Amino acid sequence: MLIKDLKYCNEIIAGDSTVLRELLHPDKDDLNLRYSLAHAVVKRGETSIPHRMKTSEVYYILEGEGVMHINDESSEVHPGQAVYIPPHAIQYIHNTGQTGLKFLCIVDPAWRREDEEVL
Repeated sequence: MLIKDLKYCNEIIAGDSTVLRELLHPDKDDLNLRYSLAHAVVKRGETSIPHRMKTSEVYYILEGEGVMHINDESSEVHPGQAVYIPPHAIQYIHNTGQTGLKFLCIVDPAWRREDEEVL
């Protein structure tokens, strides 16, 4: 059984400038998974750097409010929403709320540095 506690996961600044903690990744734990799972935070008033992935990605909004941008579309997002980001789409998210915008990132297949291009 593998249980990870967010507070014990290392915090990093991702290539898109989000504060990231990786929870599950098949290359870092003995897991039979195709996907990776991370917890991300965009600080109040900040915006992640536009980027694109070769793989699909899903954001699940946990806390805060923001505007999600995918290619030429944008939409407000709030807790309880899941956002599908297709492969190769230019994406970024802007925190419009008064607190940190917190969300889960699911990347399938699992995130690899070479699959992400920061623009």
